[in-house]
Amino acid sequence: MRYFIELSYRGTAYCGWQPQAVGVSVQATLERALSQRLGKRVYVVGSGRTDAGVHARQQFAHFDTDEQLHVSEAFIYSLNCLLPEDIAIRSIFPVRKTDHARFSALFRYYQYHITRQKDVFEYGLTYHFRPLLNDALMNEACQRLLKYTNFQSFSKARANVNHFHCRLDFAYWERINEDSLTFHIRADRFLWGMVRTIVGTMLEVGQQRLNLHQFEQIIQAKDRNAAGRAVLANGLYLVEVGYLEEVLTGSGIGARGEA
Repeated sequence: MRYFIELSYRGTAYCGWQPQAVGVSVQATLERALSQRLGKRVYVVGSGRTDAGVHARQQFAHFDTDEQLHVSEAFIYSLNCLLPEDIAIRSIFPVRKTDHARFSALFRYYQYHITRQKDVFEYGLTYHFRPLLNDALMNEACQRLLKYTNFQSFSKARANVNHFHCRLDFAYWERINEDSLTFHIRADRFLWGMVRTIVGTMLEVGQQRLNLHQFEQIIQAKDRNAAGRAVLANGLYLVEVGYLEEVLTGSGIGARGEA
């Protein structure tokens, strides 16, 4: 049987979702807890690969077992006790064998949080960026961004992908207060480093070091060297992964909770 896991994590201590040559990954940590709890080797597949230091308010993964699991609140609690404090499983539910955490996902929604004031309680969770920003100009840049589908200029140069096209659903900046801004962006897929590079380039627009025409030229260049620097990972959150309702309800196989 195949099961989906809904989880969240603080990415500060991890080298990213996927195992790397150096560092501890979220995926490996989750697999170790599942394997220990189920008494057999378990492999998981995530909905996407967040980079080192990136957080997730909602992430999905799936794993396969030969037998039906008795999933209950106690079962999830026992798994969370095996996991470190910065990773939490929210639910586990059965899906069809054809449902896939990555390939069945319809969209991914990210936020990037910026603050002008140093906050000891938000350390590692927001990007401390002191310069004043013109968010009206940055939102105009978002409208230019939404006209395009090729985002090669915002992808890491060595990204191993077949194409650089993404369907953006929305992109905008929200002013939380005079010191805090949040960038919202949703797409069917994201390229490696794409959100952090878009944010870094838009910060140049917000400081009026880059005008809107130049910003659009960067998109059209399809060249990573044309774009600005990527901002730090600590302000980036994966906040939602979207699926068809029939996936999230188990398609009649069973609902979340006890299977």
